[in-house]
Formats: sequence, structure tokens, C-alpha cells
Amino acid sequence: MSSELAPRSSTAPVVADGDNRYKAVQAKLDKLGKTMDDATLELEALQRSMQDNASHTDGVATDIENADLDPKFVGLTVNVVSALIGSAREVRTMSATARETADLTHQTRRTHSKLYRGLDDIRSNRREKTPRPGFFNR
Repeated sequence: MSSELAPRSSTAPVVADGDNRYKAVQAKLDKLGKTMDDATLELEALQRSMQDNASHTDGVATDIENADLDPKFVGLTVNVVSALIGSAREVRTMSATARETADLTHQTRRTHSKLYRGLDDIRSNRREKTPRPGFFNR
């Protein structure tokens, strides 16, 4: 059971630039949604791994106790079990938050598409230049 973290090539899953064109926003929302889906899966795997490590460590604590070793080692091992269980619980909470964020991102992408796809289709298929959204709001 490895607890090694894999380094990421980029810290931000989506570039936060000023490109607010319909297709660019759709692409950013899609990438963010997929990244959050992946993060949810990774967090769920981490939580299972931590639970497994806690169970294994609990068995080690029992073995130490049955071997009549110094009780301080039993206590220290039990502390590790408690820490792993607590950490797994917090990772589960973080996983639920990542899942909720992914779901909201997918919902936002669908809503954005519903609201602006028609306007983008009209603007994209015209030969003449058209004012950008918000031009007449001055």
C-alpha cells in the first residue's frame, strides 16, 4: 500500500484567462468537471487505502500486545490507528465536496450551453461582424 503522491505537471486544471467566448467557457467548464471527477476518484481511493492501513495497523497493535512487548508501543500504534481513521473520515468529507463541485460544474456547463448556444450559433455563422454581448448595455 503506497502513500506516495504523484506530482502534477500543472497546479491549475483550467487556465483562468480573459477568454470568455462561448466555446472557450464550455471547454474550461468541461475540463474542470473532468478534473473534479478524477479528484473524486483519487480521494475515494485514498480513503479506502487509509481505512485498509488503519485495519492493518490495528492488527499490528494486537500482535504487539500479544507478544508482551512494552505497552508504550501498543499505545503508540493505537494512536496511529486513531489518526488514520480520523484522516480517512476527513478525506471522505473532502471527496464528497469534490463530487458536489463536479456535479455543480457539469450542471453549470449544461445551463451555460442552454442559455448561450443559440447566440453562439447565430454569431458564428454570420459573415458580418456582430457586436459582442454587452455592447448595447453602455
